[in-house]
Amino acid sequence: MSADEVGGRMYGAFSGGAFAGGAPSGGAFSGGAFAGGVLAASGSPGAPSASPVDLAYSGPPAWQWSDLATSWTFEPLVVTLSVLAGAWYLAAVRTVRRGGGGNGGGEPGLEERGVGQRGVGQSGAGGRWQPTRTAAFLGGLLLWIWCTCSGLGVYDRVLFTDRAVQVVLLLMVVPLLLALGAPVSLLVAASPERRRERILRALRSRPSKVLMFPAVSTALLMAPPWLLYFTPWYEWSVSSGLGNVVLHLSLVLLGLAYFWPRLQIDPVGHEYPHLVGLFITFAEVIFDAGLGLVLIYGGHLVAEHHYVALGRPWGPSLAQDQTWGGNAFWVLGDLVGLPFLAALVRRMVVQGREEIEAVDAELDARFEAAAAQAREEGRPEEEEAGMRPWWLDDPNLKHRYGG
Repeated sequence: MSADEVGGRMYGAFSGGAFAGGAPSGGAFSGGAFAGGVLAASGSPGAPSASPVDLAYSGPPAWQWSDLATSWTFEPLVVTLSVLAGAWYLAAVRTVRRGGGGNGGGEPGLEERGVGQRGVGQSGAGGRWQPTRTAAFLGGLLLWIWCTCSGLGVYDRVLFTDRAVQVVLLLMVVPLLLALGAPVSLLVAASPERRRERILRALRSRPSKVLMFPAVSTALLMAPPWLLYFTPWYEWSVSSGLGNVVLHLSLVLLGLAYFWPRLQIDPVGHEYPHLVGLFITFAEVIFDAGLGLVLIYGGHLVAEHHYVALGRPWGPSLAQDQTWGGNAFWVLGDLVGLPFLAALVRRMVVQGREEIEAVDAELDARFEAAAAQAREEGRPEEEEAGMRPWWLDDPNLKHRYGG
């Protein structure tokens, strides 16, 4: 075979075939990887010869750390949804700040409360919306785009490790950031009164309460990784463009279905103690570790047919790639749980402070009413009720404290 024939085949592999396989243009084909292929094809002295495997491979060149920033592809559905969601969020924040939501002009917006036992509250004077919420929501959208369009998206159907990292980010980090943005609270606050009532009725409905029941929402987070790796779902996601897009969308939706009722920043059909979320988080750590160990030591190669047919001539072997991916899933899955724990603990503190302030206000109101009645009747004002510690009147404890 002449050098011209070999060069022609190399050109076809790195132009038409690579783009058909989902590889990006521009940075993904620049640098040493492409130069090495050209040297091999041209027959230059000292250049490695092009093997039949190299000629059959039509994916992106050898992965490098710089590809996370320099290699890009385009995911139309994710980009479109992210742009639309971001535009709606900013417009809704503007509506709330102008006082044009369901609460009327100039009134506060929606607070971090549910529609269960405590009802819907208000967020702050003047219809302000917390900038940290906006930053969290927009950050989640940007991370979603980066996970699917950066080098992580370029190689997600080529490397098992790359896909494992992407799964963790799409299932556990992107939804967490979106939920911290309180989009449902914003939707309610920015809606007219009639639409607001319809939204709250839907959240009180039985299907909503079933979906947000701790066991159900937890299963929506823990089950998908196991189903992904041990059903045909995984091979479909790496061998089909449609399957890849469905995975990118479904993981984020499933993660939102978990973090929404667990954080309870947005309105929920029924509120559960935050300690339930802590126990679920520890159980999720165990499930992540179990799945990681199975991927590492299980002895079964996931989607082996796809990766063998891909014929990747560079990087780790299939077994080594899965081992790295299992470790990445295990470690990252535990690490990304820390921000959720921090957000959950902060929510517990804030909620506890709100409940204490509400109880104090109620007691103060009762005392003021009793004092006003005593003044009207000409009686001396009594000592404020509730000032005496309860343990001084408890029959089992009062003798210890001189009660």
